[in-house]
Amino acid sequence: MSTVPMIQTIHDVSVLMCAAEGEPIAAERDALDLIGDAGYQGAEWVVVPAGRFAPDFFELSTRIAGDIIQKFVQYRVRLAVVGDISPYTEASSALTDFVRECNRGQQTWFLPDTDALAERLKGE
Repeated sequence: MSTVPMIQTIHDVSVLMCAAEGEPIAAERDALDLIGDAGYQGAEWVVVPAGRFAPDFFELSTRIAGDIIQKFVQYRVRLAVVGDISPYTEASSALTDFVRECNRGQQTWFLPDTDALAERLKGE
């Protein structure tokens, strides 16, 4: 199976879909690589399986999530983290609040699966 991100169109929205396998996304430089791929391929969204993020991403005290998300905001590329993050949210009310706030906006979403992503993109 390929680990190269692939472009898909979901409800007329261009999305760069990252493979579940591949190097962990653990720092800003990893985000910049994805943002560059998205820009090169004309994607509005980058979709990353939750399992691709280093566990520290889900610990808000590390600031990794904030730094990565800020890069996406700065370059005007939207980010969807797709998959089960309940072990992390169950351990952190701060993360639960962070996810809830992100999901209220239009820049970064935490979603259980790609079906939920497709549903959210219907209105885009």
